[in-house]
Amino acid sequence: MTSIADATRSRNAWVEIDLDALDANVAAVRRLVGQATEIIAVVKANAYGAGVQGIAPALEAAGVDRFAVVWTSEGVALRRLGSRIPIVVLGHAFPADAPVAVANDLTLTCHSLEVGRALSEAALAQGKTARVHLKVDTGLHRFGVTAAESVALAEALRALPRVEVEGLTTHMANADEPDDSFSVEQHKRFAAVAARLPWIPYRHTANSATALRRQELHYDGVRIGLALHGVQPENTPTAHLQPILSLKARVARVAEVAAGEGVSYGLRWRAERPARVALIPVGYADGWRRTLGNRGEVLVGGRRCAMVGTLCMDQFLVDVTELPAAAEGDEAVLIGRQGAEVIAATEIARLAGTIPWDVFASLQARLPRIYRRGERVDRITEA
Repeated sequence: MTSIADATRSRNAWVEIDLDALDANVAAVRRLVGQATEIIAVVKANAYGAGVQGIAPALEAAGVDRFAVVWTSEGVALRRLGSRIPIVVLGHAFPADAPVAVANDLTLTCHSLEVGRALSEAALAQGKTARVHLKVDTGLHRFGVTAAESVALAEALRALPRVEVEGLTTHMANADEPDDSFSVEQHKRFAAVAARLPWIPYRHTANSATALRRQELHYDGVRIGLALHGVQPENTPTAHLQPILSLKARVARVAEVAAGEGVSYGLRWRAERPARVALIPVGYADGWRRTLGNRGEVLVGGRRCAMVGTLCMDQFLVDVTELPAAAEGDEAVLIGRQGAEVIAATEIARLAGTIPWDVFASLQARLPRIYRRGERVDRITEA
């Protein structure tokens, strides 16, 4: 196998995924929920930016029980990758999605009898069974059906030929807020519906934060996304998670800037003394936030270096004046560890005024994903 150093020597920028850390996070969640509760690995949005082509096979090998996605097309992509475990589509589906869902053994979250009938027709035509989950809107007011509608819809779906109502689900509104007490009310509403539908065998309500905070909401499966990436949800007990994703680049140029001169578009940063700036070939086209200009930091030579000037579509500058040896080809770390220093996704999210999910999911396909075990490359995926 190729070493990480050899694989990245001639790359401008890349996302690096630590598969050993991913395995450790699956094990940590398993210890938390036990063997009786399934781990539903949420791999929507290109596995939160980590790359579903490399993440899904690793998660399946690590022993997760199901995958969850949002679109039917994401589930089809998983099947094309060779996934054999159950796949739940959490988001909206059209009646037209029914044939491909049945053909690929995808479990749709069914919100209407119209979709249910389309699934029934497709299952009859293909000689298969269409499994569905029903999502109860207990207060988040996103996708799903109201508590009042859910029992009637479940019974109607149950009566359709070749349709199996396998699961009942909901989603918590403030799972990672300092006060998550509304989860108690949501659970009460969900439990009331579940009591009227005792024949539905599989129930899942918890995302990463809820799984860490509220054992009573583990039920038959927990939907884990952020925790598998090694990011501790806010206001939750420590789960000993390990970050899996780093964003790295190679310095493309080092230039001298005279005192008083400005850099990048608008000349919004001017050197207060003779300075040296390093060009980092990552920009907002890669998902790196333009708002980080003159605010963020990058690791070069094991030290934090300030981002200076306006961030461009494909590149930005950092001040390396205090690093006289900095040169073209040096490794720069935008997210991750270099030496004793760490820049976490949570830090980037705070500076950008967003959340870690957004930071990860924004990383674009132009950045190759390099999956490693130790210092050796396991696989590389590129757009």
